[in-house]
Amino acid sequence: MPVKHPAPGDLEPIETASRDELQALQLRRLQATLHSAYSNVAHYRAAFDAQGVHPRDLKSLADLAKFPFTAKADLRNNYPFGMFAVPREKVVRIHASSGTTGKPTVVGYTQADIDTWAQLMARSIRASGGRAGDIVHVAYGYGLFTGGLGAHYGAERLGCTVIPMSGGQTEKQVQLINDFKPSIIMVTPSYMQVIIEEFRRQGIDPREMSIQVGIFGAEPWTEAMRSEIEANAGIDAVDIYGLSEVMGPGVANECIEAKDGPVIWEDHFFPEIVDPHTGAVLAEGSEGELVFTTLTKEALPMVRYRTRDLTRLLPPSARSMRRMGKIVGRSDDMLIIRGVNVFPTQIEELVFQQGQLAGQYQIVVTREAQLDEIEVRCEVLPSAIHADRDAAAAWLQHRIKTMVGVSARVHVGAPDSIERTLTGKARRVLDKRHKV
Repeated sequence: MPVKHPAPGDLEPIETASRDELQALQLRRLQATLHSAYSNVAHYRAAFDAQGVHPRDLKSLADLAKFPFTAKADLRNNYPFGMFAVPREKVVRIHASSGTTGKPTVVGYTQADIDTWAQLMARSIRASGGRAGDIVHVAYGYGLFTGGLGAHYGAERLGCTVIPMSGGQTEKQVQLINDFKPSIIMVTPSYMQVIIEEFRRQGIDPREMSIQVGIFGAEPWTEAMRSEIEANAGIDAVDIYGLSEVMGPGVANECIEAKDGPVIWEDHFFPEIVDPHTGAVLAEGSEGELVFTTLTKEALPMVRYRTRDLTRLLPPSARSMRRMGKIVGRSDDMLIIRGVNVFPTQIEELVFQQGQLAGQYQIVVTREAQLDEIEVRCEVLPSAIHADRDAAAAWLQHRIKTMVGVSARVHVGAPDSIERTLTGKARRVLDKRHKV
């Protein structure tokens, strides 16, 4: 399949700007972000004061290392709107992602933020080979999750025709792809594998479908998975990266002509790589935890947000901005199941809420039919030995779906049925997915 190479006129000037031009823009925008955060967000004012720094102390990009980090816990502690830097009335949209305490992590956008997001998503789709007039099939989930609407607004901004399919209904996904003949699909890579299998189940060669480019994100995926999808579907598989706290999808995106790691849109997000244990900024090219500071967000400026993603920064190639390597892991214990962030502590809280279940539990993660599956194993309390275990399992299964956002099988066993370690503790997570 011929790859669409962008002509110079297709690119925004900043995408080919010199490093000096880019860094001068970053410094101006970074100074403005720090002033906005300090002036309008009580959390940042207190955090900066406690660290003994002020926005005027930022004279160079390197000075950002003097400022405190922001963590997901800070957003939870200021739930729901305490991190907003504008009056709530100026916020035109709210998204949210799961947290570890039952409360979601809330993010807000002004109209200018939505416009910026749409523009960066349009830039990302264009980098992936998309052009005005292309039909884009969006199979990311819509709603509080940022994936669906982020992709949708970006595709429309680029001038594409959007099919807002959302996730699930795999047979209908295949039907619409066959009928509407989109050239681009935006979906998680694991669900793309399910769609490929559905084509085969219906007796259709997936390599004959109209899709030419897949823009895949919302979960880590490997080069092996890229190769498999490209071979099985006859498409170019391109990586997109984002997280709701920083914006949503479109923080970084691969260029189809290189496919050598997502290009970070550095005119809007300033990246650092830090030691996950000490917080010290690491030398260029070192592997560590990815940290982002937003440069243009109005409603929710993020100063040195710790993503917990472990990667490294790579030099520019297809654009003037740096790239990020594949995510090699996380510095915390979060699981990503079908694009949904799942923390063991979320499950633990729900287990304790049931009343008839003991505190011991185990999360077993497997991969079946190309999709991640989880089973939650727990124990009935000795005092509730005659309780209806099926009812308890059904209750917990429903609560996990409602509060965490994933489907799980639940097995309630007898007291002490979960294997303990020598210290008496159960292994909380058994990840049986094949590592590739």
